[in-house]
Amino acid sequence: MSEGGFDAYGVDAAYDRGAAVCVIGAGMAGLLAVKNLREHGFTVDCYERETAVGGSWNWRNDRSPVYASTHLISSRPLTEFPDFPMPDDWPDYPHHSQVLGYLERYTDHFGLREHIWFGSEISRVEPTGDGRWDVIVKPVSGNAARRLRYAAVVLANGHNWDPRMPEYDGMHEFRGEIVHSSAYKEPSKVRGKRVLVVGAGNSGCDIAGEVALNAEETWHSSRRGYWFVPKYVFGKPGDQALAGLDWLPFGLRQKVSEIVLRKVVGDPARFGMKRPDFRLFGSHPIVNSHLMYHIGQGSIKPKPDIERFTEDEVVFADGTRAKPHTVIMATGYRTTFDFCDPELLGMTGPDDAPRLIAQMLSPKAQTLAVVGLVQANGSHFPLAHWQTVALAKWLRLRERDPQAARAFWAKAVPDAGRRYVHGHLNDTARHRLEVSHDVYLKALGDLIQELEGVK
Repeated sequence: MSEGGFDAYGVDAAYDRGAAVCVIGAGMAGLLAVKNLREHGFTVDCYERETAVGGSWNWRNDRSPVYASTHLISSRPLTEFPDFPMPDDWPDYPHHSQVLGYLERYTDHFGLREHIWFGSEISRVEPTGDGRWDVIVKPVSGNAARRLRYAAVVLANGHNWDPRMPEYDGMHEFRGEIVHSSAYKEPSKVRGKRVLVVGAGNSGCDIAGEVALNAEETWHSSRRGYWFVPKYVFGKPGDQALAGLDWLPFGLRQKVSEIVLRKVVGDPARFGMKRPDFRLFGSHPIVNSHLMYHIGQGSIKPKPDIERFTEDEVVFADGTRAKPHTVIMATGYRTTFDFCDPELLGMTGPDDAPRLIAQMLSPKAQTLAVVGLVQANGSHFPLAHWQTVALAKWLRLRERDPQAARAFWAKAVPDAGRRYVHGHLNDTARHRLEVSHDVYLKALGDLIQELEGVK
């Protein structure tokens, strides 16, 4: 193989794992893949670079974006896996340590640990030309790489680990501290400081609220206005309250939900923030009950987008200025698969999102899949469960009925990159993985029935 291929890793001929499937990552999505593939009779090898399961929910992991006070923003009954409920006595919004414990119990309940190779990093995944894959596995603590050959590969390494840092004029001359939100772990680091939080996603709004309780002064910068869904609406978790309107046609549900939120939350402009310039469900929802509270009592000062930095100040688009010690960039993550050619996933640029069949199957290779690579206006835990069920049924169909598999593939490839959303959704880097929960859930159900041969 040419330079940059497998001989560059100093490994010998591949060890053939036959019909086994390789799963990369033992976070939420990877665990689901191992469990559901095994339930469909597959041999599975899972590789995890850390020494424990949990992925991003294990905040001890280097790449975890979780911080000390992180809680779910989707409620417990709408987050749990369909075949493994969370305890009834848990709170509506469990703490991250409870979510990690839930994933650990799931792992042990279904006997998944014996199929996971911990401390193993994937250096490269390449097709062999016959529908199979060579995978270079390297121990994190050593140099003895191995090459293994698999019938299929599942990428479940997550998409919240490669921080996206924006560039502003003068940013590199700023003498204060600039960090990505992934580096924020607990509030003692900002105690007594002047802090600017940039970004109005769920993490940015949550971190701004926590910083406000500990910092000397807090600013929060946002480029645009957003719809805020409080964690409780009329005494019920917000996602459950709005889910109670699912029986309505989408347009009417959207209008009723907007009226409810305007009554419950109020006008963002009254708090010095921008009004959203899009309809509800046109952007990823911000589930937050305390941002306006802190703005209302003066502990957070809302600001528009940053125009530029000076040596000791931040200048905003409205001409106002702040003089922070620390700037926390809650500006999201890049979708990165550094061990796999992006063209295999339909990616055309460095900051592009994969264009996949049903948000999961490579349009270039029938035996390469990505699971968990979605963001939804609801929990993606159950969505990832049904993704892995559909994947297992697809791989079985290829074995059981090659003719039916060819017919399915010919119809599916032109549909790669379809967006499973209601109406218009913002076309930004942040929203290219977004799905409307009910639309995508129904699509997965239809896909599973089709793969089972159910008309």
